[in-house]
This record gives sequence, C-alpha cells and structure tokens, in this order.
Amino acid sequence: MRTAYKCRAYPDPEQAATFVRTFGCVRLVWNKTLAERHRAYHTDGKNTSYRQTDAALTAWKKTQDPAFLSEVSSVPLQQALRHQHTAFANFFAGRARYPRFKTRNSRQSAHYTRSAFRMNNGELRMAKTTAPLAFVWSFADVDLATLNPTMVVISRSPDSRWYVTFAVDTDTPDPLPAAGHQIGLDLGVKDFAVTSDGDRIANPRHLERKAANLARYQRRMARRQPGSANRRKAKNKVARSHRKVRNARVDFLHRTSTNLVRQADVIVIEDLAVANMIRNRSLAKAISDCGWGEFRRQLAYKAGRAGRTLIVIDRWYPSSKTCSNCGHLLEKLSLSTRHWTCPGCRTRHDRDHNAAKNILAAGRAVAGGSTSGDVCGADVRRQGSSLPQSAAKQEHPRREP
Repeated sequence: MRTAYKCRAYPDPEQAATFVRTFGCVRLVWNKTLAERHRAYHTDGKNTSYRQTDAALTAWKKTQDPAFLSEVSSVPLQQALRHQHTAFANFFAGRARYPRFKTRNSRQSAHYTRSAFRMNNGELRMAKTTAPLAFVWSFADVDLATLNPTMVVISRSPDSRWYVTFAVDTDTPDPLPAAGHQIGLDLGVKDFAVTSDGDRIANPRHLERKAANLARYQRRMARRQPGSANRRKAKNKVARSHRKVRNARVDFLHRTSTNLVRQADVIVIEDLAVANMIRNRSLAKAISDCGWGEFRRQLAYKAGRAGRTLIVIDRWYPSSKTCSNCGHLLEKLSLSTRHWTCPGCRTRHDRDHNAAKNILAAGRAVAGGSTSGDVCGADVRRQGSSLPQSAAKQEHPRREP
C-alpha cells in the first residue's frame, strides 16, 4: 500500500526560485494542453491522447516562445500531462468534474519521480538544485535514513508555506484486535455525529468561530490597491486564517475517525449527497464546514488499514422516519421535529439516535451477518410502498403536481 508523509520544507532562495519557475512551467503546460484539448474536441471533434500531448510538449520546447520549459526538470511537466489525462478519464467515467485551468493564486505543486530526486541518509536533493532541501521530519516511528520514496511532491500553499510530501510503498499493517462492537453513525449539523450507542459528537464549527477574524482580514484586503505589496500582505493574512480553519477541521476529523475505527469492527454510515445538499443557500456554509466527504474518505482508508468493515447504505433509506423498535414508517417528518412518538408502539424517539440505530440495522442486513470484506450498502430496500433509486443512478425522485 502507498503511504504519504507531508512535512514543512524550508528551501533556500536558490531552491525557492527554481521551484517557483517549475510551478510556472507546470501551470503553463497544464493550461496550454487543456486549451488544445478543448479546441480539438469542439472544433474537430477529436479526442487527444497522452502521446499527442507528449509530442506537443517536445515541440513547444524547440520553439522560441516557450523555450524556457527546458530550463526546469522535465519530470514535473510529464507528470502534469499524466495527471490531466487521468483527470479526463475520471471526467468521462463520471467520477469527477471537467478539468479546470490552473491559476497562480491557488496551491502550487510539482511532482517528481525517482529520476528527478535523490534520497540518501535522510538528505533530499531535487533536480536542478545543488544543495539538499531542508525539511522537518515529524514522524518518530519512521526512520528517515531508510526512507525510500517513489515520488516527492514539492508544494507551496497560498499563504507562502512550503511543503514536501514523500509517497512511499509500505507493507499492509497488521489488523487491529477485534473490538466485538458494531456502530451506526447519523451525521448532522447540530451534532457532527450521533452513534447508535447514544453518544453525541459535538460539531466544533471551526469556520463559525473564526468568521469574525476572517471577515476583518477580507475587508482589509478589499481596501488595498490591486497589485500592491500591501494587498499581497493582506491576502497572505486571509490565506493564513483559512489555513488555521482547515488544519483544525482536518485534525478533528482525524481524531474522530481514528477513535471510531479503534472501538468498532463494523461502522455503518449513510451515502450522503453532499454536492446536492450544499446547494441549499441556508445550510451550505454549515454543511461545508462539517467536512462529511473528507470524514468518509478517512473512515474508508483507516478501516481498510485496520481490518475493519465500513458499510455505506443507500442515501434514500428512511432512517429518521422509521421506528427502530417496531419498524413503523411515518409518512412525513419535518426537519424541525427532533423528537417523535411512534404511533405503533408508542415509543418516544430522539430523531438522530433513532436514525443511527436504523442505519446500523440496515448495515447488518446488507452485510448478511458477515463482518469481513468490503461491503456496499447501495441495495438497502425501503420500508413501505416507495422504492429507492438504483445504486448506479441515485437521483432525487421528481415531485408531481
């Protein structure tokens, strides 16, 4: 399996200039290739292969205008072409959106394979540079002297911080001891998650706590003259505020997902349509601040490492409207109703806790009593007359007048 280690890097002025020049060339190759792909498809109706983009890059280096592409390492430029080819493959497969042009104001990165760097006794030397790159290694359980990365990524964040990422092929770790416990999760905004055991994980609301400072820095940046040094300084402050919010959110998600993987053999969650939910203008900021998509991604790879099972049930499963005691299905349940009484068995339910218990029960039905292997919960059936959409095309049912 592949593991990535991300560290802070401190390049000297010569290295920083080389990397900045490489970022610009990577951005130019990406944007120029993307424009040529777009033109060839919409004008001539032809698709562009990776071999054609590679030949075009070689031709660009021989011309006078972008001849500076030869001044940087060719490996990041080739990797940019490979990444764009993969991006289009994901787009046509329906797994991602259409690739976009790169800007100089966002995060900049360059990918180096084995032929463009050397790693000896913990010293990293990059192509087109003379001195070793200084970085801080913060992983005490990994010996840096024996590290053998397959790829190195040099990146710079919008707040001018430098990072180096090592991609290493490692052995699959031993699975964790069996916990003898299964858990269902109901994700929300008021509480980040409610478990089937009745535990509530509070939503820290990182962006809301930093909104006042962030708004102040954005007002200061708006008053600065575009292109001035003061505007660049104010923009760095805005980027630093966003970085603090992002780091706090990622740290919370890592701690929460790690604790859940350690305490349960089977974890069951819902397949939430986050991209559709953030279209609600009233809840878009709160939903985005929760980071449900990143939380699911962390649960997936951590469960795979630890030998746990992650089950994802159908997003149309009526977990909140179904009584976890007798199975009665309500016709309607408004979002403002946080507690309700079952008409069948007269059981008083907390909305989120009841949903978490139903999610766990649906996950057990999908798994069929097995707690091993990868399980997808796309085939969980609704209770009642209405049937869910298929797993291949999950769209919200249209409302008829």
